[in-house]
Amino acid sequence: MTTSDDLSFSAIGLEPREVQIYKALLQLGPASIRDVAAESGINRGTTYETLKKLAEKGIVNYFPRGKRRVFQAESPERLLSLGEERQSAIDTAIQLLREEIVPSLKQAQPEMSLGNVRFYEGYDGVALVLGDILETTEMESDASYSVISTQRLREHLYKPFPNFTRQRVNKGIKVRVIAVGDGGDDAELAERKWLPRGKASDASYIAIYPPKVAMITLARPNYPVVIIIDSAAIASTQQIMFNTLWEFL
Repeated sequence: MTTSDDLSFSAIGLEPREVQIYKALLQLGPASIRDVAAESGINRGTTYETLKKLAEKGIVNYFPRGKRRVFQAESPERLLSLGEERQSAIDTAIQLLREEIVPSLKQAQPEMSLGNVRFYEGYDGVALVLGDILETTEMESDASYSVISTQRLREHLYKPFPNFTRQRVNKGIKVRVIAVGDGGDDAELAERKWLPRGKASDASYIAIYPPKVAMITLARPNYPVVIIIDSAAIASTQQIMFNTLWEFL
């Protein structure tokens, strides 16, 4: 079972075996490879290679003692520094992706190809498209998107992403919703209008978040399927249709 400790160590780039050996070295104090291997229960060859990796990451150091090399764990405070360095690198990479790499790659992409249409199955696909809505919309200047959803599909939408609305609000993203049929909860930064017509068996969700449009329906009970179309032209047309219907209601 994965623990919060495991997730924290993994997030700063430490593998379970590295954590195991680091903890053994903390217990031992300055120690030889043989002693670390015995304490951790990992063979000497693997222990040596792992200690070298830990030394490269700056959380283990070594010094000569006679003809042997003795290893010593750095203070656990070094783990915080490692995490901060990793976070700084990730922040820099995200900024570069957002401002330069992604726009450049999108310019090189044909307006419409098979690569612009993606298909997913199951609740993992629903979680993916909801995450994509947040990521894509957050990058736009107006930080907003539009949705048409039916009553039957709404009960399935947030099962795999229960904190979606909270994340949307935290990011300052606005949404306009045309709800087909009864239901639909009011939420912060959301406007909602209702379209009462529609069959009870209908199950569909359309999200317009230029330059993309996502569609979700049910292939069978409790089994959603998702299509994402990445096309500025299609998204623009869908947005015009949505705006027209929104003004009419």
